[in-house]
Amino acid sequence: MKPPQKGLMRIVRATGNSLRGYRMALKFEAAVRQDTVLALILVPLALWLGATMVEKVVLILPVLVLLIVELLNSAIEATVDRISPDLHELSGRAKDMASAAVMFSLLMIGITWVVILWPRISAWFV
Repeated sequence: MKPPQKGLMRIVRATGNSLRGYRMALKFEAAVRQDTVLALILVPLALWLGATMVEKVVLILPVLVLLIVELLNSAIEATVDRISPDLHELSGRAKDMASAAVMFSLLMIGITWVVILWPRISAWFV
């Protein structure tokens, strides 16, 4: 076992590992690619549509949460598949629970965006 890295070198290596993990997720997971495209659309929209800095942040944070949850979902799926490709009740349960977390993240985005932007959107139809 290698001795643990310390200081700035540990941060540099951890960042490299994180970026490699994200690249692998983009390469192998369609859902991560889809969520990344969604983020590439919603983050600039949030910067444009948010009236204040707080609104912009509140619109962006759930999008980042979605990416985090999707990456964790993908990690759970990869781990379960690594343990055994066979169908098993507990494997299915773990994958379905992780998928539910992604669904709730998407719901959080929808609710947040509607609550923040509804006053301006509803004014267009009056």
